Amino acid sequence: VSVVESGGGLVEPGGSLTLTCKCSGVPFDEYHASWHRQTPGKERELVAFITGDGNNARIVDAVKGRFTISRDNDRDLVSLEMNSLKPEDTAVYYCKIQGMSSNTEFWGQGTPVTVSS
Repeated sequence: VSVVESGGGLVEPGGSLTLTCKCSGVPFDEYHASWHRQTPGKERELVAFITGDGNNARIVDAVKGRFTISRDNDRDLVSLEMNSLKPEDTAVYYCKIQGMSSNTEFWGQGTPVTVSS
């Protein structure tokens, strides 16, 4: 199983980035997907979640209205579009997939996002 994030980088406040998570080795549409982030000294926190069929999504309040999660089950991809970025969005962003009918979960290695002028 492979879960690989990409798209992180340095962006100025107010800017945008889109993170992408490419998955392989599992029937992707049988896995819910989520994005999480972590800063040094803090616990990893959920940012956004989307169901396996893509019909339901949830965004945490801290990023609601600025971030959008989506998935393409034909390409085994889940994306996080981030707009109006703030310095407090600086973190390593992780993708996770979780089996819909099991507790199996897989994490990516993370991609760093830095919001700074």
